[in-house]
Amino acid sequence: MRLSRQLGDATKQRISQRLKGRGLTDSHKQAISDGMKAYWATIPNKPNDGNNEIKNNIYNENQC
Repeated sequence: MRLSRQLGDATKQRISQRLKGRGLTDSHKQAISDGMKAYWATIPNKPNDGNNEIKNNIYNENQC
């Protein structure tokens, strides 16, 4: 069972390679999309340790 949404780059690459060349009907694509939206709505984001907030504030200040 997943504990957060993030995946490693190697895992994402393996998934990508396995899915190349697949052909799906439009209705099947929509059914997959609906199911995945419902699934991911139940998985929480990775807990924030506070470092991202500091980084985001610094980034936003530099953008002004």
